[in-house]
Amino acid sequence: MYMRKLLLIIVPFIIVSCSGRDEQFDAAGTFEATEVIVSSEANGTITELSFDEGMDIAANTIIGYIDSIQLYLKKMQLLSNVSAVGKRRLDVGKQIAALEEQIATQKYELSRMERLLDAGAGNQKQVDDINSSITVLTRQLDAQKSSLENSNASLTDEQKALEIQVAQIDDQLRKCRITSPVTGTVLSKYAEEGEFAATGKALFKVANLEVMTLRAYITATQLTELKLGQNVRVFSDFGENGSREYSGSVAWISDKSEFTPKTIQTKDERANLVYAIKVSVVNDGYLKIGMYGDIIFE
Repeated sequence: MYMRKLLLIIVPFIIVSCSGRDEQFDAAGTFEATEVIVSSEANGTITELSFDEGMDIAANTIIGYIDSIQLYLKKMQLLSNVSAVGKRRLDVGKQIAALEEQIATQKYELSRMERLLDAGAGNQKQVDDINSSITVLTRQLDAQKSSLENSNASLTDEQKALEIQVAQIDDQLRKCRITSPVTGTVLSKYAEEGEFAATGKALFKVANLEVMTLRAYITATQLTELKLGQNVRVFSDFGENGSREYSGSVAWISDKSEFTPKTIQTKDERANLVYAIKVSVVNDGYLKIGMYGDIIFE
């Protein structure tokens, strides 16, 4: 009889103690991840989408294509024009070779006539005529060089303009390749093969689930207990299956207070103003977006 009375006293005490376990937590919140919605950067029919929801994809890996045949053909046309412009380029050396040969010949004649003049076998007029001829030929050479260089410079500018157009086409072709900017898991898929994609059309949503963020709220009193990088204990709420403990670190603390959200429970429910914090937790695969979690400060 005595033991029965003792059990009737102890058991309710144990039940009350277990029911008050939540009060041991310093803060509570929900797990979230940085979600990225990837949109189309080109107009055209989607020819391939090699991924499904729940699939892990690596950053910058091609996972789909948008029709780019017309862009490719335009690029081939521009490359042909670049080649044609290159063939029109003039060889300055060959173009002025004849004039340079004439000038060299006249200079040789000038040297010969000057020797004859010194020997008394020549006359000054012949020397003057050769000097005049050399001057005329030199001016012709300079004029032809300038003309040829200007012509080649114009061709160079024309070729550069075409190469810029080719670079623009290459950029448009790259945008026809569907990639993810981050490594993560596909959460939602908004398009299918065969559909027409316009610039800005959402194709899929991806998030990196390897590191989850637990967003919670703390009171001004608790604010003095935390600092960036501080380690905390995190408990995920699995409902009837209990909870799982993780090690987390404080990644962000808001510098502004806000009114207590109605859906958030804090340690001090009488507080009107709270501060938002984010705790980074390495995901072992069990943590999901929207799952509830509790925090104990260390």
